Amino acid sequence: IPIFILAGLLVHCVFLVSIFDIYFSSPLVHGMTPQQTPLPPPAKRLVLFVADGLRADSLYELNSNGTPRAPYLRSILENNGSWGISHTRVPTESRPGHVALIAGFYEDVSAVAKGWKENPVEFDSVFNESKYTWSWGSPDILPMFAKGATGDHVYTFCYAAESEDFGAEDAAKLDIWVFDHVKNFFNSSRSNQTLFSALNEEKVVLFLHLLGIDTNGHAHRPHSREYQENIKQVDEGVKEIASLIDNFYGNDGKTAFILTSDHGMTDWGSHGAGHPSETLTPLIVWGAGVNYPQKVTSQFFEDNFLKEWKLENLKRIDVNQADIAPLMASLIGVPFPLNSVGTLPLEYLNSSAHFKAESMFTNAVQILEQFKVKMSQKKETTLSFLFTPFKPLSDSEQINLLKKIRLYIQQQKYDEAVSLCKTLINLALEGLSYYHTYDRLFLGLSIAVGFVGWTTYVILVIMKAHTNLTKTVPINEKESTVLFYGFASAGMIIGFFLLIQTCPWTYYVYCLLPVPVWYAVVREIPVIQDLATNVLSLHISQSIGFLLVCILGIEILVFSFFYRSALTIGLLVFAGWPVITQLWIRAKIKALIWTLLCVLLAIFPLMPVVGREPNIPLVIAAGLLTLLISFFSLASLCKSQNKYRDDEDLKVYFYQMFSVALSTYVVSSTHSSLKNKQGLPVMNQIVSWMTLVSSPVLLLLSPTFLFQRLFSILLSLMSTYLLLSTGYEALFPLALFGLMFAWINMEQEALQHYGLSLKPKLAVLNFTYAMDISQFRQLHLDDVRRSFFFVFFIVTAFFGTGNIASINSFDPASVYCFLTVFSPFMMGGLLLLKVAIPFVLVSCAFEAVQVTTQLSSKSLFLIVLVISDIMALHFFFLVKDYGSWLDIGTSISHYVLVMSLTIFMMVMNGLAQLLTTQRLGLPRRTKHHS
Repeated sequence: IPIFILAGLLVHCVFLVSIFDIYFSSPLVHGMTPQQTPLPPPAKRLVLFVADGLRADSLYELNSNGTPRAPYLRSILENNGSWGISHTRVPTESRPGHVALIAGFYEDVSAVAKGWKENPVEFDSVFNESKYTWSWGSPDILPMFAKGATGDHVYTFCYAAESEDFGAEDAAKLDIWVFDHVKNFFNSSRSNQTLFSALNEEKVVLFLHLLGIDTNGHAHRPHSREYQENIKQVDEGVKEIASLIDNFYGNDGKTAFILTSDHGMTDWGSHGAGHPSETLTPLIVWGAGVNYPQKVTSQFFEDNFLKEWKLENLKRIDVNQADIAPLMASLIGVPFPLNSVGTLPLEYLNSSAHFKAESMFTNAVQILEQFKVKMSQKKETTLSFLFTPFKPLSDSEQINLLKKIRLYIQQQKYDEAVSLCKTLINLALEGLSYYHTYDRLFLGLSIAVGFVGWTTYVILVIMKAHTNLTKTVPINEKESTVLFYGFASAGMIIGFFLLIQTCPWTYYVYCLLPVPVWYAVVREIPVIQDLATNVLSLHISQSIGFLLVCILGIEILVFSFFYRSALTIGLLVFAGWPVITQLWIRAKIKALIWTLLCVLLAIFPLMPVVGREPNIPLVIAAGLLTLLISFFSLASLCKSQNKYRDDEDLKVYFYQMFSVALSTYVVSSTHSSLKNKQGLPVMNQIVSWMTLVSSPVLLLLSPTFLFQRLFSILLSLMSTYLLLSTGYEALFPLALFGLMFAWINMEQEALQHYGLSLKPKLAVLNFTYAMDISQFRQLHLDDVRRSFFFVFFIVTAFFGTGNIASINSFDPASVYCFLTVFSPFMMGGLLLLKVAIPFVLVSCAFEAVQVTTQLSSKSLFLIVLVISDIMALHFFFLVKDYGSWLDIGTSISHYVLVMSLTIFMMVMNGLAQLLTTQRLGLPRRTKHHS
């Protein structure tokens, strides 16, 4: 069996990793030559202000009394410069946003694993092309542009990482730090000759990264007073810096200024997904070479912002976020960043038509260069007779277009030249995407074939080892040898083909994986024949009915990933299960409790996603409710005078109840302290971390009788879960656990209903005795329903209180009891723990069901494997890398979730066995039972 499990893990890991290779490999290519506009640029230097996390509407809208939020910037866009909205892409995080702004390409998805902090790939940026760049701000952002730069002309000044504290009194001090350091920098340059002459060079960039708004938005939400005050402070800071720089250069009119943001923020203070509040960011450009405000009578946009912002008469020029990099490059006359895919927004430029046409031509050639490199790379690694080039942009077509554009520029037909350049850019971008996804169909089919083979094999293993449907047939030696050589030669041919094309090693894994998997399936042909005769002897209508119910069940599960309300429908159907199967006649009270708890749990998926509005009183209520339930349970345990009960064990429960009470107190005091801006109390932080460490230890001290151990698991997990809760989700584990409790009882009844077992008393059942293999029975059709219930409850545990698939529903407030200083991995780890707690509850209940129904955990687990693999195959074909970025992100998370669900369930299965069967022995006084 270990070989089977290892093979399973390997296969699933390959399937899981494959989508990153198939859909999300790095789009960057290297080896292009830099392209620069031949005409002199309008500006000598550029100042870039990035207000991290600033939403477009927060900056442009007026206060309730009609005054502007940012008076200086408002006067700029009304009198001196051009403005618009910059549309960002998902993931709306700081790193991808800055890469798009400064390097001109959208985040390479292979950066996911790096937490968006390091450069996963080398890339070129406007800073790298400049003569000198000085930058001030956050240690998360600045170093990545300095690290990739050639030579040492990009200078960074950062504050300490500890300053990014969500619990701090006021995060605006991060921005004040930046403004003060810039002022000191210019003052000190007057007495430093080298610095002074460097500052007076051409092609200089000054970058001010302002993180305060983002930090205040996370901590207090974007509609808070703190967030709006911070905007005002940034406005004043920008005004001071702009006048300081103008004075420093003697008002020479050669400075261009750009103010924008890397991403927005949702109303509940998070970002990462594709909601308009996250993807719409402001862009204001003024100074040398920039157009003055253009008055218009009417302009049409799909949103109704212009009216709200009272800006209907000023021309709004929208851009994609990556278009800002070519804009900066053409303003100061540096080569366009090599990997940039932005299109120069000409309407921002106030320069001659000739300059505009030349700049646009440079832009087109720079993108075409990337296309050529990509194409030659593909050509080298593909056999010539298999290679299909991108037709619309063949070599002759490229030469033709470039000649035409050159001719138009010489004839001074600048508008025609510009529109041809735009056509060329669009074709080159399409071609880049075509070659980037060239191998996708071929790899996707390989993986799908492997998937189907693996699922078929698991079904055969179940039928062969765990049911009475097939009799063992001796294997014919001769046939198996022929089969082996047949599959081996097929594998060799595939390998040879890949070798000629010098494919990456991962391609070998994906294409060769189906060979051994299908070999294992074909070897079992006698079993398949045997099975077929058995199935045909059954009633056709029964078989078809059973299949339809299975398909419907799996489709409801798949649907629930997109619409949480599907879980509600499923739970309501479950509520009627005792009635449909006549179980309620046997056990009326149990059936009634089961139905009520199903209905209660069905309410949760209809609630809004968690984390939008913190509601601490509900968390406190959940804590008190847990204590109330534990008192009743303990009282009934003491009454029962069970000969297995031990007074020492009661102490463990009292410790656990004390821990729950303590957690409830810590949550309420931490949040009230943060509300009063007093930061996170150290004592609370110590208690929180100690609770996290001690609760699993206390759990292992409790007795292993079925209900006693399950009850102890609930108390242990609740004490941690309360610390991570901010709203109604604190009640979720209680409702879920109640239903799990009822489920264990109902399964016991179902077993007798089908005449499969004699009734052992549930109270006496002990997790540790369940290991006797001779007592295991064979699988029954009802076990498929049991496994389906388990998968359904696992999915409910996941989506019951939110769709974690979207990063943006993560509210940093849920980890405030543990830490408030920004640390993505620590916060992510705690968030995963919060997600895992309901999982553990369901897994332990499933372990209990296996014990009560005398099934080996392996056979039930195999059915679960089949169900989740069929779901995963659905999501494999639903993975998108086009369309709105929210769809893309969600489609990846769905597939990764279902794939990791199987791997996760293996881990959970092991963890549940540990939590239910292991016990730490404490030295205790010996007692003799008479």
